[in-house]
This record gives sequence, C-alpha cells and structure tokens, in this order.
Amino acid sequence: MIGDPDKKVANLYDMIHPNASDTLTVRSVFVIDPNDKVRLMITYPASTGRNFDEILRVIDSLQLTDGHKVATPVNWKPGDDVIIVPSLSNADAKKLFPGGWDEKKPYLRMVKQPK
Repeated sequence: MIGDPDKKVANLYDMIHPNASDTLTVRSVFVIDPNDKVRLMITYPASTGRNFDEILRVIDSLQLTDGHKVATPVNWKPGDDVIIVPSLSNADAKKLFPGGWDEKKPYLRMVKQPK
C-alpha cells in the first residue's frame, strides 16, 4: 500500500476519472509481483468500497497458479478444485497429479487444489 497525498502517483497512472472531484480518494488497486510485473488492476467508482475478500482471493489464486500448472475457475475459493492448464499433456499431468482428475472436456480437467 502506498499513500499519495499529493496525487502524483494517481495522476501519473490515470487513476482519477477526469470528471471526478479533486477531493475524492483514489480507488484503484494494483497487485505487483516480486518481479515488478503488474498482475491485477481494479479501479472502483468513488461510490463503491473495495472488496478486500476479492483482492485476497486473487492473490491466493496468483500464488497457487504460479507454483503449479493450474488455473482457477470462476468463483474459485481457496480449497476448491482447480483446472489443469490446457497446455499440459495428459502424460505430464499424470506425473503432477497422480491421483487423477475429472475430465469435463479435453481442455477442462478438474483436479483437487494442490497443497
């Protein structure tokens, strides 16, 4: 988190709507990984509070998917099943997920979340 009382960062990254009041706070969220890569950007209207549960869910998903060959489906929560990435062959998936998976479609293989 950063403080930006003079709005230098907010103006630099176009985080303030052009018709917004100068007194409104910036409601943009950026998740930046250790390699300085922006992984998520969310900008909320000034009238809407941020959803910290969603932000934490995204960070959990990013950490999980960075460490394993999986993706998280819509509405995923930590502990839910995940998707084996389509680029991983079944032969390679068997090595990583020896317990097997539920193949809904050839590109949609659901598996228990790795630990």
